Amino acid sequence: MDLYGRRWSRQELEARVGKLEQVAGIRRMKLTEGHEAGVEQIQVRTGAGLAYYVSPMRGMDISLAEFGGVPISWQSPNGDVHPSYYDANGAEWGRTAVGGLLMTCGLTQVGSPCEDGGKKYGQHGRVHHIPAVQTSAEGTWEGDEYEMTVSGVIEESQIFGENIRLTRRIKSWIGKNKISIRDVVENIGHEITSHMILYHFNFGFPLMTEKTAISFPDRKVVARDEGTPLQGFDMWESPQANYCERVYYHEDYAVNGETAHNGDETSTVVISNPEFPRAGGTGRLEVRLTWSTRNLPRLVEWKMPGLGMHVLGIEPANCHVEGRVRERERGTLVTLHPGATVTYELELEVSAQ
Repeated sequence: MDLYGRRWSRQELEARVGKLEQVAGIRRMKLTEGHEAGVEQIQVRTGAGLAYYVSPMRGMDISLAEFGGVPISWQSPNGDVHPSYYDANGAEWGRTAVGGLLMTCGLTQVGSPCEDGGKKYGQHGRVHHIPAVQTSAEGTWEGDEYEMTVSGVIEESQIFGENIRLTRRIKSWIGKNKISIRDVVENIGHEITSHMILYHFNFGFPLMTEKTAISFPDRKVVARDEGTPLQGFDMWESPQANYCERVYYHEDYAVNGETAHNGDETSTVVISNPEFPRAGGTGRLEVRLTWSTRNLPRLVEWKMPGLGMHVLGIEPANCHVEGRVRERERGTLVTLHPGATVTYELELEVSAQ
């Protein structure tokens, strides 16, 4: 593996530490105070600068992410609140949403609250608040490479309703500042079910400053709300009072000419900060979010440089964010037949220069 500026064999590295977790690895922990009490987190450290916390009690989402001890993600004012406080009504999702590097939205509803078929669906669905089962956190040697894998199963079900399963696998490697996410969603019920999913990646200070550049792969940008200016969607500002959130749909976006593991083409958003804080000063940091476009054909941007809500959301999705009723009206609502599966692949990579 490549670590600390040179190539190491497994034997060479293990000869220099009493325990591998001295330099990198996986650790499980629990929070103990207030609304966070009882929340389990799994810390993953790559040893090359990237560290992050997976939340098994929250759909295997990712909370705080750091590079060199400096955050790249945004944390909501709610903290890592226990999911038992979740209220599914209306927009109450916002009281218990954690923020963090990744909040998954879905699995049958994304976006604005709505009523469909006599049932009420809250903002962004339930999956961000569903504890996982069959969780696993393990590190294994593959020759001289050390692979860290965190996985779990999340099931969203209801009597006389949907029965849908998400199996998530998150992988990183010692010496590599990379997170690989592979999700398999399956309709394990006996009726056709609606399926909406959005990967709500949240980037914050000090990655996001007035000098940060954002590169999108789109050929066309459309504002969700009438009257929202299009200029500035790819720029960042200092915190502003009374800022009204801006939501953009990036359409007709170019693919990388690369392929994901299943042969699909991929697309990438790049966030670059030329003066990211690090030990001894500042330097360029680049964050690249890449995803397979076959099953995630939409890209949503949530721009919110407000006071205390200083966050950029980059959100690959299979839907828009106006709720499932509007999605059906558009003719773009995805459905899954009994036994049907769909696979999603995303990768986040951090590089320092």
